[in-house]
Amino acid sequence: MPRITIGLGVLLIAVGAIAYIATAFASWTALIPAILGAVILVAGLIGRKNQKLGIHLALAVAVLGILGTSMNVLQLGALIAGTAERPTAVFTSTITFALLLLYVVLGVHSFVSARRWKAAEA
Repeated sequence: MPRITIGLGVLLIAVGAIAYIATAFASWTALIPAILGAVILVAGLIGRKNQKLGIHLALAVAVLGILGTSMNVLQLGALIAGTAERPTAVFTSTITFALLLLYVVLGVHSFVSARRWKAAEA
């Protein structure tokens, strides 16, 4: 999980940087995926030394990110219809939401597998 966490952090930083460039550096909120990515990257690095702490921290940030991006994701229909007020924000938030959701699913699967492995060992 630490490698996946670090990879996700790098990917989110790239999404945020691309969004910031795409908005012609007009809105710092385009960097929100990059900020989330930086925190998740640091948590992944912590996870190399203390896996339980690092991954739990990264998953908590991911859940908060999912909650934070969900408002824009709800406007996906307007984006498809061409009536979204901030199409770049909706698109970027949807990508961020999907990546974070996938990460949470992988994290929960990892925790369940670890518990099963420990139970089988005992």
